[in-house]
Amino acid sequence: MGYTPRLKEEYKSKIVTALMDEFGYANVMQVPKLQSIVVSRGVGNAVADKKLIEYSVDELTMITGQKAVPTISKKDVATFKLRKGMPIGAKVTLRGERMYEFLDRLITSALPRVRDFGGIKATGFDGRGNYSLGVTEQIIFPEIDIDKVKKIEGMNITFVTSAETDKEAKSLLSELGLPFKKN
Repeated sequence: MGYTPRLKEEYKSKIVTALMDEFGYANVMQVPKLQSIVVSRGVGNAVADKKLIEYSVDELTMITGQKAVPTISKKDVATFKLRKGMPIGAKVTLRGERMYEFLDRLITSALPRVRDFGGIKATGFDGRGNYSLGVTEQIIFPEIDIDKVKKIEGMNITFVTSAETDKEAKSLLSELGLPFKKN
């Protein structure tokens, strides 16, 4: 048998039973699970400098361990000198083993490196059980060499779950180890 990530093992052994007890699910298949994590970044200055997209793709690839893809604009916006089809950002969708590995690194090493960190806000839920989180600096990730960074930029991290409600999703993400702020 191959390697399985620590959080995946913990989900199967402890979190499923904890969520079944909390919400009273009749079947194990009703328990919400983490389906994917999307890490994305918009690069507004890419209209003037095409190299910025390559830097963003490289950084997201280093952070997540999976090749990032550039995102392209869907329509023309004259005020931003943006044409349809121009690269304007970068994103990575993580599933399976890499998703759990990234989540583990985010919780154990990246988030504790944020200055004055007191937890993440619980206001990022969308009403359908998905949670979005904004990170202001990419240098919180240990994979990034601070001397080689061209410009400090942030990124969005979206956790896509199979939960029906935000309450179920928050319980799932809390059990997985995301440090939400106490009210």
